[in-house]
Amino acid sequence: MSTKIAFPMYDLHRPDSEALLRALQTLLAARGIATDPAWPQADLLTHWQDDDLLLSQACGYPLVTQLPEVQTVGCFHYSAPGCEGIYYRSLLVVRQSDRHKTLADFRGSRAVCNAPDSQSGYNVLMQMVAPLAQQGTFFNSVTFSGSHRQSLVEIGEGRADIAAIDCVTFALLQRHAPMLVADLAVIGASPAAPGLPLITSRSTSSSRIALLRDALTQLVSDPAYCTPCTALFISGFSEVSRQDYAPILSGDYPHR
Repeated sequence: MSTKIAFPMYDLHRPDSEALLRALQTLLAARGIATDPAWPQADLLTHWQDDDLLLSQACGYPLVTQLPEVQTVGCFHYSAPGCEGIYYRSLLVVRQSDRHKTLADFRGSRAVCNAPDSQSGYNVLMQMVAPLAQQGTFFNSVTFSGSHRQSLVEIGEGRADIAAIDCVTFALLQRHAPMLVADLAVIGASPAAPGLPLITSRSTSSSRIALLRDALTQLVSDPAYCTPCTALFISGFSEVSRQDYAPILSGDYPHR
């Protein structure tokens, strides 16, 4: 029976991630579900496909392109700038010296992305520059850094010029690593896309999914758990389906 729970996507300050996991463990234990916290490292795709996975947070782009068998549980709402309900945006981040430019001004520049399977860092950026491309090309180069944080390091060090950064990640870095973003600027934002899906394995029963949703609803609404939620900008929870993520492939976002 699935027991592993994890929140790997916004794990920028481990004590906050641990507190959120402990809160959810308590709520699930009260519903008769014993859990084991997991801390996946590099291979998130293998983690998300684990048949022992009770709950994890994924990215919408892998959900619709590489994870056909996992089940969607829901999506947190976030209060970080750029978020609204289940939707979030990517921020276009550059050096302060380029703060007066628009995306179109970065033709021929160097983009850096966290990963080629990232919605916030790669897919939405490619969709945004597609109408601006000439002969199928806009940027002079696109490289991959391995994380949003490292993308910002590379911009700050002059090795890249622009990146699309998940707005929740950016808000967390402003809080926990202010010097990293002190010399950077935001020049725009992407259309709003459905946020990071909370998923469970294909083997999780509908009754356990109902208990998960009930626990997550209490997590975001019970004042007893306000502190761990607020630390990660979590402000609500909604059930979602795979169909909610269809705009990620089409680029036809409902909230532009």
